[in-house]
Amino acid sequence: MLRELKKQNEMIHAPFMVEMMALTYDMWCLGWDERNGGNMSYLLTEEEVAPYLDVTEVIRTILLEFQVPELANTYFLVTGSGKYFRNMKRNPEECLGLIRVNHDGTMIELLWGLNNGGNPTSELPSHFMSHIARLQQDPDHRVIMHTHTTNLIGMTFTHELDEKSFTKSLWKMCTECIVVFPEGVGILPWMIPGTDLIGEETAKKMKDYQLVVWPHHGIFGAGNSLDDAFGLIETAEKAAQLYMLINSQTGGVKQAITDWELSVLANAFDVKPNKNFIS
Repeated sequence: MLRELKKQNEMIHAPFMVEMMALTYDMWCLGWDERNGGNMSYLLTEEEVAPYLDVTEVIRTILLEFQVPELANTYFLVTGSGKYFRNMKRNPEECLGLIRVNHDGTMIELLWGLNNGGNPTSELPSHFMSHIARLQQDPDHRVIMHTHTTNLIGMTFTHELDEKSFTKSLWKMCTECIVVFPEGVGILPWMIPGTDLIGEETAKKMKDYQLVVWPHHGIFGAGNSLDDAFGLIETAEKAAQLYMLINSQTGGVKQAITDWELSVLANAFDVKPNKNFIS
């Protein structure tokens, strides 16, 4: 019992755990993750995990309906199914879990957390599919983040759901947007969340985009760190907030960033914007 408590305490102070607890609380404070809305998965190395627990000790195993041999023997810190972001900081042992995909990708092994029989997020298949897609594009990829950003959801009710026009509306709200997400934003049709189908379609988009909008629901974001993924979503949400603010006023836009100015920005910051969206 004392050994188990010591292991719990050591894990809570691991840098990746502290980072996850702080960020999930910040996201709740922003109003992005009401109730048990939103989920996150953070790819870790054995070198990061091993100092805080015995990786040979498996608490229990969970069979995967969707198999992921591409992620065999990888470690993830994940949010739990039905867990509130506002509680992650207060009760990480119950709300978060450290898992490892087994040797052939057929099941996951719980190494820490998810106390009292908890399970990883129900969106785990979508996360795994997106991790696989992003790792094929960027070997430094680490994070998938799903959240209910207020203004981006709002835009999906008022803006045409066309990737080119939606992206350009965001780009033109903030000078930094084309620099932060030059590839633009992917958009799915409305779909039921938590299914393999939405996971598969999101992963297809993740081959070209780091941001994928689920209309009337939220957004999936990817990054090389928690800060990277959060900052990406944060930037798009700020642009969406400005879009909603401007379009709620009478009189409409008096001036805007032009396509030529977007091109100049891209050149100045040495980024390559999506060639299908702007020449």
